[in-house]
Amino acid sequence: MDGGVRAFCAASETQARDLAQSYYGNHVKIWFSDEEGALREFVPPSVMTVGADGTLGSVCLDRDPDVLDTWFSSGLWPFGTLGWPADDPAMKYFPGDVLITGQDILFFWVARMMMMSQAVLEQDPFHTIYLHQLVRDAKGEKMSKTKGNVIDPLDMIDQYGADALRFSNAQMAAIGGVLKISEDRIKGYRNFGTKLWNAFSFAEHYAILYPGDPARPAATLTLNKWIIGETGKLRETVDAALHAYRFNDAADALYAFTWGKVCDWYLEFSKPILQGEDAAAKLETEQTLRWVLDQCLILLHPIMPFITEELWGQADSRAKMLCHADWPSYGNELVDADADREMNWVIGLIDNTRSARAQVHVPAGAQVPLLVTGLDAKGQSAWDNNAALIQRLARIDSLTHVDAFPKGCVTIPMEGGTFGLPLAGLIDVAAEIARLEKTSQKLAKELGGLRGRLNNPAFVASAPDEVVEEARANLALRENEDTQIKAAIARLQELG
Repeated sequence: MDGGVRAFCAASETQARDLAQSYYGNHVKIWFSDEEGALREFVPPSVMTVGADGTLGSVCLDRDPDVLDTWFSSGLWPFGTLGWPADDPAMKYFPGDVLITGQDILFFWVARMMMMSQAVLEQDPFHTIYLHQLVRDAKGEKMSKTKGNVIDPLDMIDQYGADALRFSNAQMAAIGGVLKISEDRIKGYRNFGTKLWNAFSFAEHYAILYPGDPARPAATLTLNKWIIGETGKLRETVDAALHAYRFNDAADALYAFTWGKVCDWYLEFSKPILQGEDAAAKLETEQTLRWVLDQCLILLHPIMPFITEELWGQADSRAKMLCHADWPSYGNELVDADADREMNWVIGLIDNTRSARAQVHVPAGAQVPLLVTGLDAKGQSAWDNNAALIQRLARIDSLTHVDAFPKGCVTIPMEGGTFGLPLAGLIDVAAEIARLEKTSQKLAKELGGLRGRLNNPAFVASAPDEVVEEARANLALRENEDTQIKAAIARLQELG
């Protein structure tokens, strides 16, 4: 071989470039030879191989130094990661089911995976493609180092945990929606994880042992029937949301149930029973609490795998890890209609009473009387069965039936009757009217600004759709707030 022949026969700048590029993509399968002074270009037939020394038979070759673009390599991902072209057992996992990716690389990546899989294996690599929007900052702007609005996920994981970041992304994943992420949002879901942890601490405080994988109890108490039914509703809601790829709906339902129904209401309602002397009621409530908390872990696990697996493992014994636990199949058949109506009525009365108190600044610790008119038999039964709970949580010292409410009474409409909170003697009426009027004046300026923007055709035509919708939602919220403030002022003015 002539010593002037290039490429693999001698070290060269081209070899160095070739070696460097080999880490970043697949080589273009073209080789060169300049024997007899004529540069020739060709692709070796599939039955011929180029030797390690860069020769094809007696010909010394120089491989093209360029590589195919990165999307070519990525297009092989559905099967290249499973051992192809070798006869690897992992290939049984091809094709996959669902691909989740950003909408901006539909052509660059997704289309190439489809083409590669069809060309090589004559199959689609997956049956469904879920495209999400780009993750942006809290204002909906694209993250940029220049703007300084980049949120590093690794920093967020270090500060708030991977579960908080995962839940934040799931909660924002509305189809077609903008993924607006912020540190405050992630911090909030860290607090959600803490709330879940505290629920298990509550059980530990009452010495409720976890023997492992408890069965659903046959509940007889209204409270326990209600929470079991709410769990059945949740499972159906979560499954429907996941099957429709509405991950935000699943996350919202799990958050509302775990924080609201379980932690805020069920745990509070269960305290008198757990602290009481009725052994049968106490045992049933302990069993129900164990089961409900386990269902929270199972249903939350796909979104928050780390804290749920940790809490699951704290039981005395488990048949298997949470990631291997069976997904539940129960549903609305667990709902007891009477228990559902009664407990939701009780929660509604407590919530509405608290809201009425807060609206006119009744001191938080004050025990106040409550009036009622037109209460039907079901309403009276719900009150009688839960009077102690309602009075403790709403800070009510008595209930009095009246034919008509006195002036200045805050009305609380409920199914089957109307309750009233008399304000005379509870608050400084003049000071409260002055406070509400000041708030109303400030709100009027905000309403004027929002209405001005939305009535401006230029704003509606030029602003992004999400900005216009946010302004409309804000206007509706402020208008509702304004209506409530004016109603509160009118009630207080009746007291003179």
